[in-house]
Amino acid sequence: MLPDCLSAEGEQRCRRLLAGATARLRARPAAAAVLVPLCSVRGVPALLYTLRSSRLAGRHKGDVRRVPAAAATPSPSWPHPVAQEAGSLCLFSFPGGKCDPADRDVVHTALRETQEELGLAVPEERVWGVLRPVHDREKATVVPVLAGVGPLDPESLRPNPEEVDEVFALPLSHLLQEQNQGYTHFCRGGHFQYTLPVFLHGPHRVWGLTAVITEFTLKLLAPGVYQPRLAGPELPRG
Repeated sequence: MLPDCLSAEGEQRCRRLLAGATARLRARPAAAAVLVPLCSVRGVPALLYTLRSSRLAGRHKGDVRRVPAAAATPSPSWPHPVAQEAGSLCLFSFPGGKCDPADRDVVHTALRETQEELGLAVPEERVWGVLRPVHDREKATVVPVLAGVGPLDPESLRPNPEEVDEVFALPLSHLLQEQNQGYTHFCRGGHFQYTLPVFLHGPHRVWGLTAVITEFTLKLLAPGVYQPRLAGPELPRG
């Protein structure tokens, strides 16, 4: 059964578990930070994602990908491995971006970027804590910041079209269903490099570092319910 992640008890449990990492990592230098927005959509607990704008250039365009209609529905054998070239790994699908010298810490970076991208102002007191940092192929540190943003209608948001094409929420109950979970083998030059989790929803595939952060979040929010398919996410080491 899905625990009540949005209850006061659930929030306090998560804050306690994250307190040590938050105190240790909040002010530590990092390349970037993302906000992991835990919200309620029509009473259903969900995580908020962005589909990064096609106008953005470079390797940080997004880890939420549209997939062809023929591949949008899991087959009975799903989850199955899907080979990808390591060079296609991108960085952001939760709102976030590079740390600015004027930012006080990674929490400030995540909140600032979320307001700039989505027009969503999240008070600092809504932040539950800092999750385990992840690293991209160039070993840049990206710090996920978990926040409870409360009841939300994604369609009411006015995202910056220069940065975001679409905003959507995935219910925790959907992410926790085994048929919506998979994994991806990343390759470089035809050789296996590492394996990361994948989450599937209709035309959307959440993968790369965003999927790793999603997995960290599910482990925190639903201990004993979420069963990772991998013993531990093997992150790229360059």
